[in-house]
Amino acid sequence: MDTSPPPTPPGRRPARHGPTAPARRPRTGSRRRRHRHHETPDEQRRRLWRRIRRIGYVTLGAFVTGPVLAFLIGCLCFRVPTPDDAVSKQVATVSYDDGSQLAKIVPAQGNRTDVGVDQIPLEVRDAVLSAEDRTFYSNPGFDLTGIFRAAWSQLRGGVGGGSTITQQYVKKTLVGDEHSLWRKYKEVVIAFKLSQRESKDQILGDYLNAIYFGRGAYGIQAAARTYFGKSVSQLDVSQGALLAALIQSPSQWDPAIDPVHAQERWNYVMDGMVSQGWLTPQQRATESFPPTLPRRPVHDGSPTDSRGLIVDAVERELSSLGISEQELTHEGLRITTTIDPAMQQHAVDTEHTVLADQPRDLRSALVSIDPRTGGIRAYYGGDDGVGLDYAEVEKQPGSTFKPFVLLAALQQDPPIGLGTVMSGEPFPGLHNADPGATCDQCNLKQAMTISNNVVFYTLARKIGPQKVADAAHQAGITEPLPDPTEGIALGNKEVTPVELASAYATFAADGTYRPPHLVTKVVTSDNRVLYQAGPDGEQRISPRVTRNVTEAMLDVAGHDHIALSGGRPVAAKSGTVQSRFPNQNNDAWFAGFTPSLSTAVWIGTDHNDPIQTRDGTPISGDGLPGEIWHGFVNSALASTPVQDFPPLHPLGQPIDDHAASAPSSATPTTSSPPSPPPSPASTPSPTPGPSPMTSSPPTP
Repeated sequence: MDTSPPPTPPGRRPARHGPTAPARRPRTGSRRRRHRHHETPDEQRRRLWRRIRRIGYVTLGAFVTGPVLAFLIGCLCFRVPTPDDAVSKQVATVSYDDGSQLAKIVPAQGNRTDVGVDQIPLEVRDAVLSAEDRTFYSNPGFDLTGIFRAAWSQLRGGVGGGSTITQQYVKKTLVGDEHSLWRKYKEVVIAFKLSQRESKDQILGDYLNAIYFGRGAYGIQAAARTYFGKSVSQLDVSQGALLAALIQSPSQWDPAIDPVHAQERWNYVMDGMVSQGWLTPQQRATESFPPTLPRRPVHDGSPTDSRGLIVDAVERELSSLGISEQELTHEGLRITTTIDPAMQQHAVDTEHTVLADQPRDLRSALVSIDPRTGGIRAYYGGDDGVGLDYAEVEKQPGSTFKPFVLLAALQQDPPIGLGTVMSGEPFPGLHNADPGATCDQCNLKQAMTISNNVVFYTLARKIGPQKVADAAHQAGITEPLPDPTEGIALGNKEVTPVELASAYATFAADGTYRPPHLVTKVVTSDNRVLYQAGPDGEQRISPRVTRNVTEAMLDVAGHDHIALSGGRPVAAKSGTVQSRFPNQNNDAWFAGFTPSLSTAVWIGTDHNDPIQTRDGTPISGDGLPGEIWHGFVNSALASTPVQDFPPLHPLGQPIDDHAASAPSSATPTTSSPPSPPPSPASTPSPTPGPSPMTSSPPTP
């Protein structure tokens, strides 16, 4: 039987069936898999490297062409700045803690005069190049090394740097100071475009007419007049080098603010000119650091009443935080302060009410701080917003310094407790103006309440004046307090109202020091947060120790007939500084704290004249200052619950209630009164500081 398949008709392929059908042809991928299955190790390595090379070529191509493409796109999209862009400034807003507006800071527009680059002496231009960009005339508008360095720094969380003069000009006029790779990209592209469009001399001239030199001076012509009182064309190389030195940090390196860093930077500029061949070593040797005109207040549009002093204090604080004057005038900053609007109004109203009918030469300051944050809740330094800020004026504090003597005593080993009894009898050269301040024998709490000078003078001698100064620094006094004597117990060293309120706030905060501050947050117009205050404090003193200091001060306000309403507990102390004139006073203080508020009030004059009420009565701490303090604190805390201080755990000798009622029966810790204090020099102190302490020390 014929089993062969039937013949295939013409034009048709034979059917693939049956045992004789040809096998299916394998697919290409299958052949490759079978082929790879038989690859040798060398072949596999070669194939792997071919793939790696291809990926590398693609990556390298993207790395090279990507930036080029981005650069070209940027050249098409970004505009080149004009000189007019340099004067576009933004108003900064200062607000209360609730967000309501306290003031606006409006940059002065008039202190800017353009000059041609040919009017700027060559040596002055060279000084600027030495300070800011020594390759200016040879670079294409940007510095690749500086760019990569800045990019690497920013990727690691740092800030940029390495900008050429052209980049700086672009940054200051168009792109701003934001620390980002996007800003740096725009800056480089625009700097390149600018270099292609303008000559180097034109760019340098526009830059020098645009930048800020401090003291409200925009442009080098205004700077020359502000610092040296002359036109820029009259500057010599030394003066030009100083202006060039200011460019990097005009608000901080002003010779009137930081002469050390100003001179260091000036030397850097001058030495750079020598290294570049723009100044000979012989010329360099003949040049010296140039003197400048005194700083003058710059009107920034802030209020001219008491709020103006708050704005000034805010600006000083911003500078200490590293926020430059340039940022303040160009970034549209929104500055939130710690000032409570209601408390601030209470402070102003109380000051005006109490002093309304008093002599016109009296000056006053009030500072109130929240011990829980260090935030200044009310700040009154006077009514002249462009005048002297009395909240920052250094004055002798009188007996308000006695709590620091007690603080030092309580930290002795063993502690000198509140129940320690000492002789309070006056002796030649040391007395109390108020007869009620004298006691035969009294414990330390009694001595604090009646403000007995002899007890605290003796105590300071016993523990050592330097330990008193150290205790004051521990609490928050920042003045140096150099070479202290026993007179420090009676307040013969100068402090400011801000410092005293801050140090008392440390007592109120159970020994935790929080720096006094006005600024809580700073945000730019594009919502970048430049600063935000933190709640952290430093535990400097044992809570038990500060509670004992507080205990000693609890009866003072009642004794002075200015106890707070509703029986609110308050620890307080008055202070009076005697005048060089008999039976007169120069300065008067009252300071005190509750758990939620620490407030200091000062009254004095501009010229250290005797302070008197309208009827001629000498002003003491428990007088007008106490009246202002009492009125303000009662108003400020009226709507808040009464807070008690923590329980007392006595240190050292506890208070003997029986001895307190009959102090004459107690045994003093000193067998004889101390020798009288030495009379200090009679040289008058400079205005507006206080008069020197005479043979009559500050009274209670």
